[in-house]
Amino acid sequence: MGAVHVLAVLAAAVLFGTTGTSQALGPDGTTPLSIGVMRMVIGGTGLAVIAFVLAARHARRRPAGVVRPRAGIRPLSLMVLTGLCLALYQPLFFLGTARNGVAVGTVVALGSAPILAGLLEWALTRRMPTATWMVATALATVGVVLLGFGGDAAGAGGTDPVGLLGSVGAGASFAVIANAQRRLLDEGWDPFTVVGAMGASSALICAFALPFVDLAWLATPTGLTMALWLGLATISIAYVLFTWGLSGLTAATAATLTLGEPLTASVLGIVVLGERLSLLAIIGLAVLAAGLALLAWGSRSPRDPKPFAVEA
Repeated sequence: MGAVHVLAVLAAAVLFGTTGTSQALGPDGTTPLSIGVMRMVIGGTGLAVIAFVLAARHARRRPAGVVRPRAGIRPLSLMVLTGLCLALYQPLFFLGTARNGVAVGTVVALGSAPILAGLLEWALTRRMPTATWMVATALATVGVVLLGFGGDAAGAGGTDPVGLLGSVGAGASFAVIANAQRRLLDEGWDPFTVVGAMGASSALICAFALPFVDLAWLATPTGLTMALWLGLATISIAYVLFTWGLSGLTAATAATLTLGEPLTASVLGIVVLGERLSLLAIIGLAVLAAGLALLAWGSRSPRDPKPFAVEA
């Protein structure tokens, strides 16, 4: 099942990677905050609905004798924490790109996530990441850096400390999500309950911001299509795939696999938006792909026993 879980996380990364292109093809008059809020309200609600339906289906098929995890303050707090981190990720990410440019902001956010996830996992479990993860993460991170600084936007942004803090904060938010979900899965919670709670929490948090953002663009066909894709595809479906894939992988491995996001974003930029990449960026794509391939190869057989069996 290791390869299937790897493919699930990679599929989620591909969906994540369509976000930038979807926004570029969207209507005029949008703002990062308004798109982010509506994306989370739609996506978080859809995520909760899909995940809780799958959770109920999984509960009915639970083998006899399997003890269900006990509900309590700790698991509920972890579930709400993932929703909060998901809601915080976008404003922090856009703060970084606004202050330092898309290239620098994206590189810092996506490049820091797997490193922070691995360090946080080591701090929580005292389990040192494997040599395969270290090499693959190093390759993938170098690839992201080359890709970011080798593109057309290279050098466009500065190194504003607040922007860098925002980008690192976005990476840290994702690292916390991966590790909190991994802890819940280890305690016996099924992935669909975990991700459904995250979606419901994030949607509720972002709903409070709706009165303070301009959503006039949502009334246009293009705007509605963009909002539905960003919400349902890049949040609802993507996070169901990501969390299910995480059930068979470590948090560090899953976070590194999500570096497929900038790979997808770059390919779509070339094919759909007509962007051109420099030789340095092309080398970055190749290095990034090599790192992901190495991690996928090294994850063919899961190292850790699964806390439960998920039925497709």
